[in-house]
Amino acid sequence: MKWPFGPGTLVAAAFIGPGTVTACTLAGQNYGFALVWALIFATLATLCLQDMAVRLGVGARLGLGEALMQSHKMRAVKWLMASLVFVALLIGNCAYEAGNLAGGALGLQAIFRQIDLHPLSGSGALALIAALAIMLGRYQTLERLLIALVLLMSLAFLFSAVLVRPDPMAFLAGLRPHIPDGATLTAMALIGTTIVPYNLFLHAAAAREKWSSEQDIMTARNEARFSIGLGGLISILILSTSAASLFGRQLEVSNAADMALAIEPAFGQAAQYMIGLGLFAAGLSSAITAPMATAYALSELIGGDPATRKTLFRAVALFVIGTGALISLLGIKPVSLILMAQYANGLLLPVIAIFLLYIMNQKALMGPYTNGWRANLAGAAVVLITLGLGLRSILRAAGMAL
Repeated sequence: MKWPFGPGTLVAAAFIGPGTVTACTLAGQNYGFALVWALIFATLATLCLQDMAVRLGVGARLGLGEALMQSHKMRAVKWLMASLVFVALLIGNCAYEAGNLAGGALGLQAIFRQIDLHPLSGSGALALIAALAIMLGRYQTLERLLIALVLLMSLAFLFSAVLVRPDPMAFLAGLRPHIPDGATLTAMALIGTTIVPYNLFLHAAAAREKWSSEQDIMTARNEARFSIGLGGLISILILSTSAASLFGRQLEVSNAADMALAIEPAFGQAAQYMIGLGLFAAGLSSAITAPMATAYALSELIGGDPATRKTLFRAVALFVIGTGALISLLGIKPVSLILMAQYANGLLLPVIAIFLLYIMNQKALMGPYTNGWRANLAGAAVVLITLGLGLRSILRAAGMAL
């Protein structure tokens, strides 16, 4: 039996970050199981887009950045597209990185609360670990590390859910698509934190590096389905833990670390430690994947010989980690950083999704792996929804959201 993990696990590690953990916690606390359907939809939408990224990387042997540079003959148009994508990706991922480091530090605080660990020291430690992992590790090493973190998250949140014993009937009722009063923004947040735009760059590049032959295309696609499905399951477990333990209780909870402390009296220290461990793993895994994705994108857009691209990859990754660490060390509240990252995601996602759909319909680039009508229909639906999310993020930032 083949090892069922690979580049798809990197995608799961990326989207199960502190933003997703926080959104799932608040959704469960405020609306119980009513928004489980939104996570299932978000997981299916992620599978749709990431399957395109796999076909691009393994089938066409291209990263998304390279494909963008080869998709248009006019030099001015080509560099305009590249500049737009890279600037959006860099800004978005620096914001994400700040939220990743701050969220992971909250997990450490929940685990080591008796030590009174300062959040700034936690963020600094996570930034150092992420930087060392990228500087010293080859792709295979980073993949194994991220697989271990995803498995750690899976076990931590599964154990937490088992401890609080969710109501099966309430869970099944949450599969019916409906939005309770006041839950529209929360539903959109669950979708917006799962469909992560930089994962498209990360997945195409990692899949091409993992598999060297077009004959591996079905293996790559099946691995993506398994790993991304596992990531969706982790999100559902987090929401279920929050819904079973916090829904209907008048508690001040703004993130998963608060949930860990809130449920300790009823479910014991084990629940607190499991949630803290899961949040730490979520922060660290995303703190590694966000810089990797940005670095892959820039090195592909600029090109050059392998040595130049390797140097550029490391420089960009360290810049994202350093900028994220600096933002988090300024003392901004972690939840504010996570919301900032979500705003950036809302702006970036439709842009990248449109570029991906454009590339997947270029027969000269994609050959037999060009999108069919079903993939285009599904992709167009995702783009329309993500455009709505982007507009919502802009309106929320301007204080004009409905």
